[in-house]
Amino acid sequence: MADLSGKERADYVRVMFDRIAGRYDLLNRIISGGQDMKWRRFVAEAADLPANGRLLDIATGTGDIAFEALKLAPGTQAVGADFALGMMRVGRRKAPYGERVAWTGADALALPYADGSFDAVASGYLMRNVVDIPRALSEQWRVLKPGGRIVILDTSPPPDNALKPFILLHLKIGVPLLGRLLGGSAVGDAYRYLPESTQAFKTPEELKELIERAGFGAVRFRRFMFGTMAAHWGVKRMATGQMQAGRN
Repeated sequence: MADLSGKERADYVRVMFDRIAGRYDLLNRIISGGQDMKWRRFVAEAADLPANGRLLDIATGTGDIAFEALKLAPGTQAVGADFALGMMRVGRRKAPYGERVAWTGADALALPYADGSFDAVASGYLMRNVVDIPRALSEQWRVLKPGGRIVILDTSPPPDNALKPFILLHLKIGVPLLGRLLGGSAVGDAYRYLPESTQAFKTPEELKELIERAGFGAVRFRRFMFGTMAAHWGVKRMATGQMQAGRN
């Protein structure tokens, strides 16, 4: 599944997420041991939104990053965008923030927003699933205001250390088994994709380099969960002659 490419891969990912939408939040809580909400809170904090700032949560899923931003800054204008409409339908029903997010069907490779529309663009588990990472980053750069923040949360290949065999065992056997037990065979099949796509994805160092090539500066990252998860953040570089307004 992880070796699919182009439209075939995109269609597979969209159908997969729509299929598991009803169980997605529960499975994330269990598989991560409840840590996934802390990671999403970290993403919202790293977005460093100004008062009444505009946030794009791309590949929003059920909206948890947008919700965390609204908790931190109630005046935030949060836009949740995804091509998996079933995921957003679940998110829209979630109280108390579901009705405060502007839900939008969108393709991460062709965002339907004007240049410089947002103060921050955040994503959770998007980059591992797109068919063209540089293009997705370019689109996020385009819709950000000068000096705006990009924040990316995604899985990472297990680092080479003594824990790697146990992590791979959990990814290859434990995660699909939990999916099957909690959601049936369809969900279990979907969660086979997670370890496959994680092992095939960029290392944090490789992703950092791609983010910098896309025009972002001050790019940093932080690993979580024994190095199998990473959050990256950076700032849209200012054009020559412009001055950054206050945030760092």
